[in-house]
Amino acid sequence: MPSVNLPGRTAVVTGASRGFGRAIAAGLVAAGAHVVGVARDGDALAELQHELGTSFTPVVADVTDDGLAAGLIVEHRPQLLVLNAGAEPHPATIQDQTWATFSANWNVDVRHVFEFARAALLAPLEAGSAVVCMSSGAARQGSPMSGGYAGAKATVQFISAYAGAESERRALGIRFVALLPKLTSATALGSTFVDSYADYDHVDRDTFRERLGEPITAEQVADAVIRVADHGNSVAPAYLLTSDGLAAIG
Repeated sequence: MPSVNLPGRTAVVTGASRGFGRAIAAGLVAAGAHVVGVARDGDALAELQHELGTSFTPVVADVTDDGLAAGLIVEHRPQLLVLNAGAEPHPATIQDQTWATFSANWNVDVRHVFEFARAALLAPLEAGSAVVCMSSGAARQGSPMSGGYAGAKATVQFISAYAGAESERRALGIRFVALLPKLTSATALGSTFVDSYADYDHVDRDTFRERLGEPITAEQVADAVIRVADHGNSVAPAYLLTSDGLAAIG
């Protein structure tokens, strides 16, 4: 199966306006790809376009919009999808959640990965294309302060595996791989949850950060996406990402 050769190729990145998504878009452009960045924040996308130039095409949209995934694939014919978008979890214990706050990540993270993975199979993407589904380290051990987040991210990993198996069964040559970054204080969202878990465990913030070890950066996440998108480096259906690097998950 051929590798995803980034120079001159097209990538669609969801949730591209901030955090991991912004770094992933920048990293892919630096690697020679043309990036179609999708997010709801038009101002942030315009700022990123100013920074990245003509190699970045902004698309202001809600990733859960009906028909968006299929439409982007038809219009841009990408060789790489990075499904990074997600709702911001509500930091609270289970009794302080409502169903609306608890289910937010199911309605965004899971739904958009389902829609894009389905569209990739139905189009289908060309052989040798890759779909990187952003899960989370929380999918492995739970996350009691973030409602349905951990379960949603576990389902993202399942969807990626199901789609990969279907691609193989139908000999489509599309690779699906899930990436599970560990909780990090290097992003605004991660920092919020580091603080929440410090309170939850009744320790100060510095102590909790020491427990986590060296934080991964958004740039490390971007580099990991590029590595797993390359068939020569990606042989597993999922990878855990920590400051020590990538570890394959069977």
